[in-house]
Amino acid sequence: MVLIDQASKAAALSELSETDRIPLLGDVLGPQLAFNPGAILGLGSGATWLLTLLGVAATVVLFIAALRARTEWWAAGIGFILGGALGNVIDRLLAPPGFGRGYVTDFLAYGNWFIGNLADVALGIGVLILAIGVWGSHRATTRSDASAHLGSNSSVGGL
Repeated sequence: MVLIDQASKAAALSELSETDRIPLLGDVLGPQLAFNPGAILGLGSGATWLLTLLGVAATVVLFIAALRARTEWWAAGIGFILGGALGNVIDRLLAPPGFGRGYVTDFLAYGNWFIGNLADVALGIGVLILAIGVWGSHRATTRSDASAHLGSNSSVGGL
């Protein structure tokens, strides 16, 4: 994922403009170059160095979580999130204006809401996988608890 993200950012840097958007789905989606010093929706743009430190720390924690994953859905979800986080941390570390203060290269414009990149898409996919996995696991636990409860009630009722 990291290689795809970095390759797509390199292509965006060489082919796209910060001023012109290429409409793919009308005004809903189109490539347009942008540089984000902040986090999601530009939050924290005055503390890029802090976002870099948080990104590096999150990447380490996610790597450890990936090594400890016990289910396929957990490993997949953490893997997507790790890939997305690492893609954006590389920008923070190496992109202009300087080491540890780099702006994230964005190029996927979603209407007038925000402009993101493939690392952001990976983050979203990872969160979705984890949410579905937790929901499914919770549902299975609830069903087995209900079955056990019904089973114990029926044996009591039969006495």
